[in-house]
Amino acid sequence: MITLLTIFSSCSSKQKVKPSFSIYDIKVTGLEGKPINLGDYKGKKILFVNVASKCGFTGQYKELQELYDTYKENLMIIGAPCNQFGSQESGTEEEIKTFCQRNYGVSFVMTEKLDVKGANQHPLYAWLTNKDINGNTSTTVKWNFQKYLIDEEGMFVDYYYSTTNPLSKKITKHLTK
Repeated sequence: MITLLTIFSSCSSKQKVKPSFSIYDIKVTGLEGKPINLGDYKGKKILFVNVASKCGFTGQYKELQELYDTYKENLMIIGAPCNQFGSQESGTEEEIKTFCQRNYGVSFVMTEKLDVKGANQHPLYAWLTNKDINGNTSTTVKWNFQKYLIDEEGMFVDYYYSTTNPLSKKITKHLTK
């Protein structure tokens, strides 16, 4: 017999459920056109961020780089340029790379331009935004600089809207051991 306590317990517990397939199996290409092997980051947390060079949140590159510099022993940040929000990432891969390095000293991994939503959504973002795949929660990418945190074993941890500063305790609490 199902009791109210049973229903409440199952609704309120946030259990990690194994993804339908591993995030490490997803094929991603870097800004330079070379494959990025996500499996290289097993044992580290990964923060995925859809980025754009002409966005009101572009200044977050500075905090993302600081976050990476502080936690790079246990964290990889992967920026995914996206032109789906206000056409704010219209540059070529080379222009994006130059902009990020010159203005923010970006040294974390950057992918080629990706669609993070819609009919041409990249498989990485299908994994990040679909509970049936990631085993945790479904989301939609609302704007540039939305962040997704994955743990050392490839499990979905949480996501953060653009307004969440990369150095926020909401994120850093997961990075300290």
